[in-house]
Amino acid sequence: MLVGVVGPCGAGKSTLIAALESRGFACRHIAQEHSYVKDMWKRITNPDALIFLQASFPVCTARRQLNWNESDYAEQQHRLAHALEHADLVVDTDNLTPPEVAQRVLDFLESSMP
Repeated sequence: MLVGVVGPCGAGKSTLIAALESRGFACRHIAQEHSYVKDMWKRITNPDALIFLQASFPVCTARRQLNWNESDYAEQQHRLAHALEHADLVVDTDNLTPPEVAQRVLDFLESSMP
């Protein structure tokens, strides 16, 4: 099973992918937030499961010490809209620890496997 992970910068994509790969899942970090092609996530990866990690502007900027303003964040959200609409699972990471995020995703993936 190929798992695609998308979301704004600072949402926890790299951390989640490391956790999933350590459990044997094949993962792809999809940099959809940087693309003007709304369905790039599908064209390039076409994952079996698309996981969308969401995080608020204040959380993203605190986690990554990003020099952003809210319009930069809004632009990423716009670029991610198509992926969000097609996500198999959406996890808001604002109030979750990395292990909690990983467990939610693992529970979903394991329940989705044949």
